[in-house]
Amino acid sequence: MLAALLTATNTIGGIPLLIAIGVRASENPNNLTVLGLDSNLYLFTMLFPFFVGLITFILLIKPLNHRNLTCTINGTNGFRWNRFLISALVWLIISAIYLYVYIRLEPLNFEVNNRSIITLVPLVLMSVLFIPFQAAFEEIIFRGYLMQGFAVLARNRWIPLIMTSILFGLMHIMNPEVSEFGFGTMMPQYILFGLIFGLITILDDGIEAAMGAHTANNIFLCIMVTNESSALQTPALYQQIEINPWADLISMLLMGILVIFILGIIFKWKGFSVLLKKLE
Repeated sequence: MLAALLTATNTIGGIPLLIAIGVRASENPNNLTVLGLDSNLYLFTMLFPFFVGLITFILLIKPLNHRNLTCTINGTNGFRWNRFLISALVWLIISAIYLYVYIRLEPLNFEVNNRSIITLVPLVLMSVLFIPFQAAFEEIIFRGYLMQGFAVLARNRWIPLIMTSILFGLMHIMNPEVSEFGFGTMMPQYILFGLIFGLITILDDGIEAAMGAHTANNIFLCIMVTNESSALQTPALYQQIEINPWADLISMLLMGILVIFILGIIFKWKGFSVLLKKLE
């Protein structure tokens, strides 16, 4: 399954970007000025492989693993949209508050990057339409397919949580942030993201809430704030000038704790003791 997904995302999924690079070849594809691509078109080429990967997974899960998609999502026959939407809303609200406070505390570290409706509206549409596929693909693979597979082998929940979080971090090893700030600096951020989404998945017994939070996080970043080392270069509303990865790590940890606490109250989770229960 994983080999088929990698093949699909890196061949069919990479076709739009290859075409664009073929038109304007560049030694640095992340430098949009040199590449000569419209930033919204570039965003599409970055997100399209995840769409292909998701479709490939949906088509192959039944013949290869004799399971349907919803079993990978939550073990039932339905998708809990309330979990997805509520989690996305909570993450968006907390992200908006965090960014507002950050800009107020360090106004010189942010500058308005885009005030044009001509570019902002397409950016919003592109983000809302395609980022859910990217987030859904990653959550289905890591917090669904792989977490369930590791659980079968380990017969517990905490080993799958750790393993999928590490793999989720390693998946981002080629991101430009890693080249800019170093493997040891950025990998804790990616692994922490995996741990947050993994905990949400385990506590909610399904990936819909994690998928909602993941989707909201990526949409918010694409639309609201960017920086020169960001993996997804977009014409976002704000440009952050200086990045402090370790401060971001602490902020992410606090934000994750707050989100889990709020969702726990809303969804009436039973607590972290579920992590220690042995699976039958």
